[in-house]
Amino acid sequence: MNQVEEITERIQQESGFLTQVTDIVGSVIVGQEQLLESLLIGLLADGHVLLEGVPGLAKSMAVQSLAAALGGEFRRLQFTPDLLPSDLIGTQVYNPKTGEWTVHKGPVFANFVLADEINRAPAKVQSGLLEAMQERQVTLAGETHHLPSPFLVLATQNPVEQEGTYPLPEAQVDRFMLKVVVGYPSKQEESLIIDRMANNTHRPQVHQVASPEQVLAARELMDEIYVDPKINHYVVDLVFATRQPDLAGLTDLKPMILYGASPRASIALVQGARARAFLHGRGYVTPHDVKSVGMDVLRHRVIPTFEAEAQGVTSEQMIQSVFDHVAVP
Repeated sequence: MNQVEEITERIQQESGFLTQVTDIVGSVIVGQEQLLESLLIGLLADGHVLLEGVPGLAKSMAVQSLAAALGGEFRRLQFTPDLLPSDLIGTQVYNPKTGEWTVHKGPVFANFVLADEINRAPAKVQSGLLEAMQERQVTLAGETHHLPSPFLVLATQNPVEQEGTYPLPEAQVDRFMLKVVVGYPSKQEESLIIDRMANNTHRPQVHQVASPEQVLAARELMDEIYVDPKINHYVVDLVFATRQPDLAGLTDLKPMILYGASPRASIALVQGARARAFLHGRGYVTPHDVKSVGMDVLRHRVIPTFEAEAQGVTSEQMIQSVFDHVAVP
C-alpha cells in the first residue's frame, strides 16, 4: 500500500465524526449544503469564515448548530455602533476589597465566536479582532493571553441594509479564509423549512456528537494529505492571473482589477482544497478541490476598479473568467 492510499484509509476511518456533525446539523438547517461544507472546511483548515446574505437565511443558526454539535465553548456577540473593543476582548476590573486588578476575559475567549453583523461595529472594534484572528492571542492590560484551540471566528454581514454600517477594511477582510454568499432556499426546501420550524413545541434540537479534540486530530491528519507539485503550480497560476491578467492572456481583465489576490490567498486555496479532500475521504488533492473552494477564497480578495463597477462587472465574474482560462493540470 503506497503512502497516499494509507492516508486515504486513515482519513476514511477517522472522518466519521464529520458525517455525524453534518447529519445532526442537517436535521435543523434545511438545504444550505454548500454553507455547511464551507463552515467545515474553515474549521478543518483553521480559517475564519465570513457569511454574507440577507436576514433570515439561517446564517447564525447554522453557526450555532455547528458549535453545539462539536461541543466546545460558543459565544455570540451582536456587533453594534456603540460596541467597544473591551466588550470583545475583555478588560481589567478593580476589586476595592483586595485593592487588586483582575483580568475579565471577553467573549472572544471561546472556541467558536459568532460575530453577528460585523459591519455594524466601528473600525476600532473590528481591528480588535485582527490580532485574535491572525495570532490566536490577544493583548490585555499589557499581557498576552492565548485563545483556546480550536478557535474559529464566524462572522455575518447583511449586504442589503447599508445605513449605519462600517464596511470592513481590506486588511480585516483578508483575515477571513472564506467569504461565503448565502442564497435563498428552493421551493421544496422552503416548504420543508415551514414543516420543520413552524411548530413552537417540537422544533429539532442539536446535541453534541463530536469534540474539539477530534477536530484538532483531524487537522493533524489533514496536513499529511498529498498535494502534487502540479496542483501547487495551478494555484500559483490562478493567483498570479488575478494580479497580472494580461500576462495570463486575460487582457480584458487588466483594467478591471484594482488589486489581485495576496499570498495568503494561495495558502488558503491549498489548505481549503486539502480540507475538502478530507471531507470527501481522500488522501490527495484534485484540481476540482481547488476550483470548489476557489470562489469563496478569492471573491473578497480580488478588488474591482471603478471602471469594472461602472460596467457592472463583479469580482465573481472576473474570478470565473480566471478559472475558465487558466489551464487545469
